[in-house]
Amino acid sequence: MSSRPRRRQRVLYVTDLAYPARGRRYCDEDILLSCRLREDFDIALCHPLDAAALMDAFDAVVVRNSGPVLHYQQQYDEFRARALADGVRVYNPLNGRGDMAGKQYLIDLTAAGYPVIPTVDRLQDLSALPESELYAVKPKAGADSIGLRFVPGQELTALTYGEILVQPRVDFRYEVSFTYVDHSFQYALYAPHPERRWELQPYEPTGADLDFAGRFIDWNTLGHGIQRVDACRAPDGELLLVELEDLNPYLSLDRVPEATRDTFVSAVRASLHRFLDAA
Repeated sequence: MSSRPRRRQRVLYVTDLAYPARGRRYCDEDILLSCRLREDFDIALCHPLDAAALMDAFDAVVVRNSGPVLHYQQQYDEFRARALADGVRVYNPLNGRGDMAGKQYLIDLTAAGYPVIPTVDRLQDLSALPESELYAVKPKAGADSIGLRFVPGQELTALTYGEILVQPRVDFRYEVSFTYVDHSFQYALYAPHPERRWELQPYEPTGADLDFAGRFIDWNTLGHGIQRVDACRAPDGELLLVELEDLNPYLSLDRVPEATRDTFVSAVRASLHRFLDAA
């Protein structure tokens, strides 16, 4: 007697297809990736505001280009709390320590001596920052440069602390991003012209570059998921962490060669299978 075929697992793919991202098209990337994942899974796309109401009918929820959660913070907090309480399998898992949990990691990594743009959030800690002509001030709950401003040093003492971060402005040579699936490096992209940060090109990382990025992937301890390590190349040649994107990093799949894109999609497909099988 032949055994019954295994039921295809159902995945709720969360994306805001209409999000007006500057210099990027979320919809193209998510249409591509969701269609490729459909080869192995039954896929349904939904807006992030609908995820909590729909997720119980699926084996897993994949959070992709859902936009900055600060635009729907209450609904996201409710989704997160309900998913954790009900044991819903969310990919990336909700125990990330990077942007998923806010910007506190920048302060923690600074204190721990990691190669990160020095970051403080208290008036009494300003002396720990290197001197700079201008300082970046950004909200702890910020994303996509929302709320970012630059102020001269003499204005720092007049700021209201508690919900902001302060960093020296770094006149970097270029920005570079390293994309990982689980703990495996996939590809790197960089913006050779800082004033055109979304004009990305493939970047061939050195061993030292991958050692740098891998430290933050290891620090985050996520067993499954897609992460992006964003860094800048300082004038002295050192890489400094800008962000550790572990919630819904944009992947810039249109900027990588077709073979690289295929390898990445295969890695995500295999990772999602492992994630579901381990639950």
